[in-house]
Amino acid sequence: MKCVIMAAGEGKRMHPLTYTRPKVMLPIANKPLLEWNVLNAKQAGLKDFLFIVHYKHDMVRSYFKDGTPWNVNISYVNQGSPLGTGHAISVTEPFVDDFLVLSGDTVFGVQDIKNIMKTTIGMGVLEVDDPLQYGVAETQKGNVKKIYEKTQNPSSNMVNAGIYHFNKSIFSYIKQTPKSPRGEYEITDAINALATEEQMKALIIKQWRDVVYPWHLLDANKETLMELQEKNSGTVEKYTTIKGPVSIGKNTRVMNGAYIEGPVIIGDNCKIGPNCYIRPHTSIGNNCHIGNACEVKNSIIMDNSNVPHHNYVGDSVIGNQCNLGSGTKIANLRLDKKDIAVLLNGNRINTQQRKIGAIIGDHVQTGINASINVGCLIGDHVCIGPGTNVNGEIAPNSILY
Repeated sequence: MKCVIMAAGEGKRMHPLTYTRPKVMLPIANKPLLEWNVLNAKQAGLKDFLFIVHYKHDMVRSYFKDGTPWNVNISYVNQGSPLGTGHAISVTEPFVDDFLVLSGDTVFGVQDIKNIMKTTIGMGVLEVDDPLQYGVAETQKGNVKKIYEKTQNPSSNMVNAGIYHFNKSIFSYIKQTPKSPRGEYEITDAINALATEEQMKALIIKQWRDVVYPWHLLDANKETLMELQEKNSGTVEKYTTIKGPVSIGKNTRVMNGAYIEGPVIIGDNCKIGPNCYIRPHTSIGNNCHIGNACEVKNSIIMDNSNVPHHNYVGDSVIGNQCNLGSGTKIANLRLDKKDIAVLLNGNRINTQQRKIGAIIGDHVQTGINASINVGCLIGDHVCIGPGTNVNGEIAPNSILY
């Protein structure tokens, strides 16, 4: 059985992080979302993978290559123009027979993958608090009856989870599918046609983490780190404090005065300290520096980024190759303690979170004593001058003084 993973999309709701990478390459616990699905599918017994790619596909190909490091086989098919999920699956027709399909930006549990493999034709479903973001699944006697795509008046909280078991018959239904009002060929329309003629098992899944907006990365990161195994492949100096599960990568040096509360993962070739405080649910990538008098809490710091002097970073995502000037602080809590709203692609969105710091794209630099307000979204290649107050959504390549 082949495992097809949809990895072609940009993920515009994940701006500013996806200006420079596909959504599936965003990291949680120092591994891309796509890698977690490969690892879980492999553990479920799958070893033959086909990635559907398009947006910045070279990044996916250069990271995964042919799958040898994971002891699996990985091949690729380029979707070309992004014409919807139905169109994406249709380009796999010459390469598959009996196959699973996973949405690459949603992490699925091992047992759920095993269970859907046992069906003849099946789809994962689950209950969520807010079904407005998803296709609502109508089921009858354990089978899929119909999917209502992102309806404003959902009839239930049972939604399409984005994991499927198909055979060759799905392609005939896709070929009959017209374009949706969004101008795309939707796999849900093909499934609706299939469900009128064949039985499609509705399998309730148990482990599922969907990442819709940038702040959802922090939730996924936290959940993943809760299963972290303690490991030390680096050097830890004598006068440090490490509590709870902490994973330290190769050639990483943890210097005197560092205080780390797990679960925390730190990549390879990092310099941690002296005299810094790293709080739980933090992921620090490779080649990073967390320096003197810095505090980092519940955050993701990607590769090659520095938080080096007198900085506070809380409930934030910091992209690749960023550098915070001395005294740069990121606020993460409104004074009135209300939920934080953000501007994303010009639209105001209530995050329903009390604590969110900043979402910072790649190659961002700040000068000394810059102040970044709650819920800031900062595009890639932005330069922020000394003492500057930053608010709202900042476009890529901006200069702020």
